[in-house]
Amino acid sequence: MTTTPLHFQRADLAALVLRAALGIVLIAHGMLKLFVFTLPGTAGFFESVGFPGWAAYGVAPLEVITGVLLVVGYQAAWAALLSLPVLLGALFVHVGNGWLFTNAKGGWEFPAVLVLLAVGVALLGDGAYSLRKQLLQARQT
Repeated sequence: MTTTPLHFQRADLAALVLRAALGIVLIAHGMLKLFVFTLPGTAGFFESVGFPGWAAYGVAPLEVITGVLLVVGYQAAWAALLSLPVLLGALFVHVGNGWLFTNAKGGWEFPAVLVLLAVGVALLGDGAYSLRKQLLQARQT
């Protein structure tokens, strides 16, 4: 039996926490666009802030799909990288509203944190506590 050094265990736990946090937020925002605002409503909002309305039809499913991949830990680095343009777009929308998200129209601190979470997950990858790791281990046995 081999033991994993504590710093590797902590990095794997960090990967899990970061993946789950970002994934849950992405799923929530994607579902919000799909079921509360609806895609036509989201398209209208996108147009009102200078983005093409048709982008809503890709962004909402992308948020849900990448969110699920992040939560379960399957190709998390790629999922985080795929989410970055969406997160940078959200940051762009809020950057002129001041720092705090409680400002009128929301500030940029929350989108900035999401961008940093995505970068962190892209650097860490799936980690040991992930579906991908479990699938790789099952293939080896």
